[in-house]
Amino acid sequence: MTVILYNPKAHSDAGERETRAWVEAHGESVADMKSILEVEDMGAFVAALGTDDRLILCGGDGTLTRFANALRHVDVKVPVYLTAVGTGNDFLCDLRNSGVTEDPVQINDYLKNLPVVYVNGMEHTFVNGIGYGLDGYCCEVGDALAAQGKKINYSGIAVKGILGKFKVRNADITVDGVTKHYEKVWLAPTMNGRYYGGGLMFTPFQDRLNAERTVTVAVMFRAGKLKTLLSFLKIPKGQHTTLTDIYEARVGHEITVRFDSPCALQIDGETVLNVSEYTVRSAPRAAEYDREREAAAEAGREETRQEEPVGV
Repeated sequence: MTVILYNPKAHSDAGERETRAWVEAHGESVADMKSILEVEDMGAFVAALGTDDRLILCGGDGTLTRFANALRHVDVKVPVYLTAVGTGNDFLCDLRNSGVTEDPVQINDYLKNLPVVYVNGMEHTFVNGIGYGLDGYCCEVGDALAAQGKKINYSGIAVKGILGKFKVRNADITVDGVTKHYEKVWLAPTMNGRYYGGGLMFTPFQDRLNAERTVTVAVMFRAGKLKTLLSFLKIPKGQHTTLTDIYEARVGHEITVRFDSPCALQIDGETVLNVSEYTVRSAPRAAEYDREREAAAEAGREETRQEEPVGV
């Protein structure tokens, strides 16, 4: 059995139409299509599929991230494929530029051992990256324009942000216990892949399938408006890494970024407002952290049991 999951909200509510067109062009059956909005428990839904089944996910980065987050603690036994439907496809951009050309492409290996971001009391796995600073600001403004039914031009938003709408912050960034201070920070994302923000190769040396599953935090800082604006022209091809006076990348398993005043953050394009800090843990570090929390919780329960009065 084939299940084709699509997001009707993708690409300005064109998700169903574009998925149907892809299905018909690739000889699949329209009868196999199912909206992800109809699936109440994605983890249970996928876990219930048989080993002879296959699942095709049709969507962009937002759809993929929601899907991956729902499967964080699920042992996926069926082959899962992805084809692009939507406005943001940095994940597929990363794969295509790594030589992966299949359509749909099997993504089971890319859904395993994903990093986790902890922000404002929430925790989520992510596929591409966490944007914090100007990129979060762009998502915040874009969401506001979308709510008003207006056209969104993220490049234009970014330019206006650099020229004065966005206020730079100072930041303390800790990587595996080592903290460094940065002045006039424009961007401070933590990346699982190389691309984010609609084709920006901000961390060209990051490998999402590296053996240790480390992540990379990269900082654009210290530069004035004009130099920052010019440096953005180099990011799509990863050429900005030569600007070592205003760009730095650090690799690790646990990364915390603290700004001196709150701003918006984005998780694979999904906006979180009023963020003062976030922490990202690689998959192995997140698993260790879960064990530490469970051990602490069990110790607390044991202490409570010992303090409870014994009936006479």
